[in-house]
Amino acid sequence: MVILKSKHEIEAIRKACQVVAECHRTIAPLIQPGITTNEIERIFDEIILKHGAKPYTKGYKGYQYTTCASVNDVIAHGFPSDKPLAEGDIVTIDTVAELDGWLGDSAWTYAVGKISPTAEKLMRVTKECLDLGIALAQPGNRLGDVTSAIQQHAESNGFGVVRDLLAHGIGRDLHEEPNYMHVGKPGKGLRLKEGLVFTIEPMITEGTYNMTIDADGWTARTLDRKLAAQYEHTIAVTAEGPQILTAQ
Repeated sequence: MVILKSKHEIEAIRKACQVVAECHRTIAPLIQPGITTNEIERIFDEIILKHGAKPYTKGYKGYQYTTCASVNDVIAHGFPSDKPLAEGDIVTIDTVAELDGWLGDSAWTYAVGKISPTAEKLMRVTKECLDLGIALAQPGNRLGDVTSAIQQHAESNGFGVVRDLLAHGIGRDLHEEPNYMHVGKPGKGLRLKEGLVFTIEPMITEGTYNMTIDADGWTARTLDRKLAAQYEHTIAVTAEGPQILTAQ
């Protein structure tokens, strides 16, 4: 069941989302060759706790970290580590903060030093996919309007759209309805209504969209071990248009 949120509830969710946004604003200038994803993990922890919030994913279904840190061919759910990031890497940092019982969720892909033209294009197109999807998150539109725009833009640039990991509604729970893939057909799927709060989080791949899961049960990698990128915002559908609650 889709749980529509009141304006008051959307503002409460926005507060949690802005804790996540501050995390991303803080680390953006710090991601350089030599930093470790464990260092990024500690920074996120400090910011979230400073605001009286909780790192929601720590302990979620056995996951042990505040962040997911996904490097190069890792699509999502990579573990933070003490391995330094290297020149040319790309890394996606994802986190969820809980504040007063409400959740905010955002992921962002960062370049580490100078990256390849392919990586640059992948990051650019993935961010464009997010922006195209957000623009269509209007009352009366269908979810397929959002997802088809993302799919068309990614595939027209020669990239793949991950099917096996889903975007989702969000509020007091992390995975509310709708749970959906970033592919589809215009005019199909759930009709978007004022008060819907959900994530748009395209995971775009350099090659195949098929993936594998590592032996740790979490780390999702591209099957062909080519690059993946992801940008995610938490969005509220309102009469005034889409509101980006995790805006940085």
